Amino acid sequence: MSTKLLLEACVDSVEGALAAQAGGADRVELCADLLNGGCTPSPGVIQLARQRLDIRIHVIIRPRGGDFCYSDVEFEAMKLDIAFCKQAGVHGVVIGILNPDGTVDTDRTRELIALARPLSVTFHRAFDMTRDPYAALETLIALGVDRILTTGQEASALEGLDLLSDLVHRADGRVILMPGVPGNISERNLAKIIAQSGVREVHSYAPLTVDSRMAYRNPRVFMGGELRPPEYSVSLVDAERIRALKSFNR
Repeated sequence: MSTKLLLEACVDSVEGALAAQAGGADRVELCADLLNGGCTPSPGVIQLARQRLDIRIHVIIRPRGGDFCYSDVEFEAMKLDIAFCKQAGVHGVVIGILNPDGTVDTDRTRELIALARPLSVTFHRAFDMTRDPYAALETLIALGVDRILTTGQEASALEGLDLLSDLVHRADGRVILMPGVPGNISERNLAKIIAQSGVREVHSYAPLTVDSRMAYRNPRVFMGGELRPPEYSVSLVDAERIRALKSFNR
């Protein structure tokens, strides 16, 4: 007897979200700046996604790239972003705050969860930066998060599969453990992750790079730092790869 897989697609634009929806994704995590791991998208992007999409939208609440130890000013910005997301009518937010010692920032996480409700709350891969994943698991369960996005504290869910499986066993249904599947998606690696861990939700990233529509190109100027994506390309979402994942059932 097969179990339907709930597929969340990580996207950084409204066009990418629409492609994920066309591919059969059940939900999108809406971000900006995926080169830095994802930051909070603009109000315009959030509102337009809510207008155009029929599937559920979870918005990442992350004021910058880098670590997850935030200043008081950054924390205030996170609270304002959550308030806006509620007003915009999205379905969930994705948060993550740590203390300098690598533990979950319990007080601030509790405050964000209370502000976000009744929206769904996911704790993102800040979990993979915690010093003790088992302690972090119990802390987040006690705080009442709905799900934890993790690759088992490794670069990919395949590499972290043993820890991921153990976390699912320890959680025992008290919270959803959602593995992040890297861009090189195949039914084979997805089948292994699901078979060993027993997860029922999967977070996918299926980028598709297309050429810029610009005919005139100045090769001497670029808009980012030295480490940057190509100036004349656009990152979207590969709907066919999303469709291949979504078609997988166990």
